[in-house]
Amino acid sequence: MNKKKMEAAIEAILFTMGESVEIGKIAMAIGQDLDTTRKVIHNMMDRYEQEESGIKIIELENAFQMCTKTEMYDYLIKVTSAPKKYVLTDVLLETLSIIAYKQPITKTEIEKIRGVKCDHAVNKLVEYNLVMEVGRLEAPGRPLLFGTSEEFLRRFAISSLDELPSIGEEQLEDFKQEAEEEIQLTLDV
Repeated sequence: MNKKKMEAAIEAILFTMGESVEIGKIAMAIGQDLDTTRKVIHNMMDRYEQEESGIKIIELENAFQMCTKTEMYDYLIKVTSAPKKYVLTDVLLETLSIIAYKQPITKTEIEKIRGVKCDHAVNKLVEYNLVMEVGRLEAPGRPLLFGTSEEFLRRFAISSLDELPSIGEEQLEDFKQEAEEEIQLTLDV
């Protein structure tokens, strides 16, 4: 299969599936090894970025997805109704951060970290498809385990959880100090 035919097949696969497709499945479909397939897709990604195209290919972990370039959003709005905007409050962002860094994690573990109930926040994040159930903990009651979804990667424009910023010792000390000040304010009231 020549390069143009491979690219056409990959375009058809990604366009038709509408969601991310694992690289192994793409490689199998076009009869190529993983390295060759990855190179072809990365060449396509570069070409889409350079061209006046309305689409792009993004990488999510070991999968790829075709999607619309963000600068085309205004045109899409004119054709469809505006998609529902999700508001990520401080509570939701805090809960999402805990899940992203500590996954897989139970609601009880999140509540220990936050110090308050988290049912509403976790349910909202599941509704927004940023968080999903990833299994059950092998413990009494078998509580649900939560982790981030592919939609989380898409929304935050990262291809892997490895791209999450690391927290340095200085930041950790700042967080501890802020938490202690909040606790003191609560006790003073």
